[in-house]
Amino acid sequence: MISISNIYDRLKGDRSIWLIVTILVFCSLLAVYSAVGHEASLKRSGNTEYYLVKHGLLLTLGLVAMYMSYRFNYMFYSRLAPMLLLISVPLLIYTLGFGPEINDARRWLDIPLIDQRFQTSDLARLALVMYIARSIAKKQDVIKDLKSAFIPLIIPVVLVCMLIAPSDLSTALLLFMTCLLMMIIGRVSMNYIVLLAVVGAVGLAFLIILGTAFPELVRLDTWIARVNEFLGGSEGGYQIVQSKIAIASGEFFGVGPGNSLQRNYLPYAYADFIFAIICEEYGLIGAFTLVALYLGLLYRCTSMVTRCPKTFGSILAIGLCLNVVIQAFANMAVSVNLVPVTGLTLPIISMGGTSILFTCISLGIILSVSRYVEEYSAFEIMEEEQSISEEKMDKNIIGRNRLKYENYY
Repeated sequence: MISISNIYDRLKGDRSIWLIVTILVFCSLLAVYSAVGHEASLKRSGNTEYYLVKHGLLLTLGLVAMYMSYRFNYMFYSRLAPMLLLISVPLLIYTLGFGPEINDARRWLDIPLIDQRFQTSDLARLALVMYIARSIAKKQDVIKDLKSAFIPLIIPVVLVCMLIAPSDLSTALLLFMTCLLMMIIGRVSMNYIVLLAVVGAVGLAFLIILGTAFPELVRLDTWIARVNEFLGGSEGGYQIVQSKIAIASGEFFGVGPGNSLQRNYLPYAYADFIFAIICEEYGLIGAFTLVALYLGLLYRCTSMVTRCPKTFGSILAIGLCLNVVIQAFANMAVSVNLVPVTGLTLPIISMGGTSILFTCISLGIILSVSRYVEEYSAFEIMEEEQSISEEKMDKNIIGRNRLKYENYY
């Protein structure tokens, strides 16, 4: 019989990340089951089990995808990145022009035969982070050069972000910031980083002008309304007011699982504002626990990156981690009215389809890199132990083993 401890022992890579993901999945089931109550009463005659089963199946699919991503040699993603980017760009263009309009935005494509939508920006985010990590790794020798390194890096970033921004500015800004941080970590010249920021500002200005002339193409009115609402000095719009009530009601220990009242008034309580429901039901203890889990993920990835001998693995892992963690804190910041309403979900926790799937794939790739770091560290220790005794060591064999190992990765 296989026990949980046996499964834990068989998993390679950073076990702290495995544990964090497990806790997040468990928290997600509890939070969604409670937060979806009002939605269930409106659409499913109060059948919350329907949403629980659906969400559980999506989480299971995500975990399967995470495990499969983890099993691949992470260098496989370097070869996959250009292909995914080539697929993502036409999909974004098609979505922008022909995707179903939901809440005044074209972000999704309907998947035939099943009651699910595919958000193309989630695929594009993963593809772009992988491609930027690949490009930074391959151009380390000329990373300070404008023509050889920076221009090939900047073109896909600007293209993908500009295609996402008209219908989903918050996701485009999140992706742009992630790529900017990856370039800083990858030793791109700060002069070029500033240049990229200027190009981003010019791109945003272009979208504003385009939205003024063609409001059907860019959600300019929504952007202006949310910024004015945030900067207006008021308590915020309806969503923010209800979110603040939920957080205040929770106090330190919360009202208890399943006892939320604000889920009946807060729009998208199971997605965009699920953090407010967690604060209401589990109080500051639940909120701080969630913050600690995402910070723990960032810490473990940063620690792993400092020990990874391969540039691609380091940049890939930290880029994917930043993409998840920045989104998490952006979602939490909205709930406490630190930033304007964004529409970003809370990774793993919020109910969703492609968001959960691609977040889990990202975590699986991170774990693939951590498995390599773990195996490489074990190889280094073995080599050091063998070198202690000259009589028991065959330097030619060790040299061949090291070459074989490094070529594999």
